[in-house]
Amino acid sequence: MTATLCLLAFGAVMVYSASSPEGAINGGGYGASEFLMYLFAAGLGLIAMRLCEQYGLRWLRPELIRLMLYGSCALLVAVLLPGIGRDINGARRWFAAGPIQFQPSELAKLALVFYAARYLADNPRRLQRGFRPAIAPIAVALGPACLLIAVEPDLGTTLVCFLTIVSMLVVAGVPGGYLTRIFLVAALGVCLMVLVHPYELTRLTSFLHPFSQQSSAGWQSAQSQMAVGSGGLWGVGLGQSVGKAMWLPEAQTDFILAVVGQELGVIGILVVISLYGMIAYAGLRTARRAATRYTKLLASGLTSLILCQGILNIFVVLGIAPLTGVPLPFISYAPTNLLVMLTSVGVLLGIARPAARELRLVDPAEPHDASADPDRDRWNRRTRGSSAGGRRRAAG
Repeated sequence: MTATLCLLAFGAVMVYSASSPEGAINGGGYGASEFLMYLFAAGLGLIAMRLCEQYGLRWLRPELIRLMLYGSCALLVAVLLPGIGRDINGARRWFAAGPIQFQPSELAKLALVFYAARYLADNPRRLQRGFRPAIAPIAVALGPACLLIAVEPDLGTTLVCFLTIVSMLVVAGVPGGYLTRIFLVAALGVCLMVLVHPYELTRLTSFLHPFSQQSSAGWQSAQSQMAVGSGGLWGVGLGQSVGKAMWLPEAQTDFILAVVGQELGVIGILVVISLYGMIAYAGLRTARRAATRYTKLLASGLTSLILCQGILNIFVVLGIAPLTGVPLPFISYAPTNLLVMLTSVGVLLGIARPAARELRLVDPAEPHDASADPDRDRWNRRTRGSSAGGRRRAAG
């Protein structure tokens, strides 16, 4: 919670700083509209975080998870229909009503994590019966969702969904051979996407030599790296960035870390990375201490969802990965994403509550499987053996 609140406060300052030049040029608002919408989304997100902390595990029944999954897929289909979804810069990803926008792919990310955690927790033995029986139920949900998101097109969110589910499969103990097949299928999907959208190939390759294509496909990468490089160690000062003044596209959303690097330098970027490191440590510790297999997988998945998105954005801004269009969690101006990220933190806090960590012999929401927790099974056998030995000594 400490790291999340620090990122929120930092995000509010940087959203106002990054959006102020464009707001002044276009309407004289000095970025106030984005700043106020960020605060509104953050307020809703904090309410959702608090509710999920107290009641999230109680609400996450299989019926609700299925409803979220089917509903998000229906919304992904609806947003692609002409006249329903809003087209911005050639991408149809949003429902819009005035200044309020909603991105259904963000809801799909959360629904996929809930569904995968429930399936992997309920079927630990099925993972060892072969590739198709183990992966098919997840592929049936992940495949159509990723396909619909990719058609929007939104390669970044597609990669975040895929990498998050793969990390959950690793935590669940899926054999390495299965993961190799999954990555081969994903590579084939990326190739097909490049054939359908040829400009994606340019985006995937321009990051290798962005300054050679500085006036075309490499413009964003080149401007981002120049902004970070010009900031040096300590930066040029808060609010003094030149790159955000119409040079750096999407400065308040996908490339807000470049503004951080220019204004606050490498130190500012390291502070942001340290806060994400705190979330990673706390999230994985929560997963390790969780009482049931389901909550362990759920905590791992939600932590991976935050980290995959954050790492991908950082890599894009620093020129380590190709352009994907993923916002920086808790900091970028992305209201729907902010709401989803805070909801994820709320569920993590609910798993970490002392009442949720109380050990139970059998989780009422999942069948007992000794192989799912061999340490507890060995402890139970040892306890029964020592008790029987004590009874025999007493009888003698």
